[in-house]
Amino acid sequence: MIKGIGIDIIELERIHNSIEKSDRLAERVLTERELERYAFFDNKRRRIEYLAGRFAAKEACAKALGTGIGKLSFQHIEVMNDQQGAPYIVVEGYEEYTFFLSISHSKQYAVAQVIIQD
Repeated sequence: MIKGIGIDIIELERIHNSIEKSDRLAERVLTERELERYAFFDNKRRRIEYLAGRFAAKEACAKALGTGIGKLSFQHIEVMNDQQGAPYIVVEGYEEYTFFLSISHSKQYAVAQVIIQD
């Protein structure tokens, strides 16, 4: 049974402007393992897409759970990739649910959708 659906979209320029100033947004949004992967990218464009995609995924997840970011922090939600490269999501305190995640990028935006099943 579907328990929730969430979607979020973010402008890549917004992420670009933020990381031009500092890495504070990345450190706030990304978990330690996500930060390791983020630091691995030499290409600045790929870093922006990665951070924007994770930001959108975590916002979409919080919307699907009905909590929003605030009650649930970015650090409680982790987005990793399986062996084929597909993203998956793990949420601390919600291990009983199955999360389905899709992230996409265009030239200007990153979008993510999360569906939760119990």
